[in-house]
Amino acid sequence: MSENAAPATINDRSVQIHPLACVDPKAELAEGVVISPGAVVGPQVRIGAHTWIGPNVVLDGKVTIGRHNRIFPGACLGQEPQDLKYKGALTEVAIGDNNTIRECVTINRGTDEGEVTRIGNGNLLMAYCHLGHHCILGNGIVMSNAIQVAGHVVIEDRAVIGGCLGIHQFVHIGRMAMVGGMTRVDRDVPPYCLVEGHPGRVRGLNRVGLRRSGLAEQHEGRELQQLQEIWSLIYRSDHVISEGLRLAQAHELLPASDHLCTFLEGSISKGRRGPMPPAGR
Repeated sequence: MSENAAPATINDRSVQIHPLACVDPKAELAEGVVISPGAVVGPQVRIGAHTWIGPNVVLDGKVTIGRHNRIFPGACLGQEPQDLKYKGALTEVAIGDNNTIRECVTINRGTDEGEVTRIGNGNLLMAYCHLGHHCILGNGIVMSNAIQVAGHVVIEDRAVIGGCLGIHQFVHIGRMAMVGGMTRVDRDVPPYCLVEGHPGRVRGLNRVGLRRSGLAEQHEGRELQQLQEIWSLIYRSDHVISEGLRLAQAHELLPASDHLCTFLEGSISKGRRGPMPPAGR
């Protein structure tokens, strides 16, 4: 914080707005918010307590940001969607708590009336990532540098996505999935799986991530064991995915295996991109 920064009179005297920032008087800033030089904050912006807005950040349109976030220089959040169908509808970007949004990240609001581009809690979006209109991110996600996410993408909790890649519109990425850098992600990524390649292919379970999460110790170790058995039935047997899924669901499934099967069942339904196939198929 610069020594020249002055406390604001917007909501709370603990708010600090640098003299070279431009903050609309209608913006709502909670206690402990810091606005750095060159930042621009529009009239429909609400910022939660103790969030730091770095230099030259632009917050435009209807943007709601929670507590204890850090938004680094050059990020642009809440701009109109890059969608030719956008006709000026009232849409929004909503960001939870404890997120880190690094340099030059762009997050667009939705296209149609009431649509929200939503980010949960505790996520890390590294430099030059882009989130298109109406994307939904869960919690604890790590996105490496220069990931370009098209509209209507869903990313579930604790997914890890390598850098320099594109994610096709309407793709779903499952919980605790790991996507290798420079992978072409044009179909749904199953939860708990490791995918990589161009085009992307499922290579196996994300065993390192699963162990780090503690899942290997759950249900006396049976959680990870069953997940491997179900994965092998679906992806390594002679059955097509839909048939392997039917056979898997005949078992009494523990939570991780049940989520994998439910995700795949939804992925092969009408209107979804379909699941990413395994390597070798």
